[in-house]
Amino acid sequence: MLIQPYHLYVERVDPDRNMARFYTLAIEPTLFGTPRLLRRWGRIGTLGRTMVHHFEPEEDAVALFLDLLRERRAHGYRARHTEALKGG
Repeated sequence: MLIQPYHLYVERVDPDRNMARFYTLAIEPTLFGTPRLLRRWGRIGTLGRTMVHHFEPEEDAVALFLDLLRERRAHGYRARHTEALKGG
């Protein structure tokens, strides 16, 4: 059983390079109660690709979540700004 929810959505946008990418991470319980890490990535506006990792201890799922977060930030991914959500 998960102690707390883990959800992340980050984007990398560079109009000069025609780049608009998203990356999502979420740790969720399976039907059997074991944790899984769900990854989705692709061009903004598409469904993108999906990869699922299954774990026995939740700590392993959290460790991979944090490693992937560091990796994405190192590649320029950032949380979407609230001004962009409001349209201004």
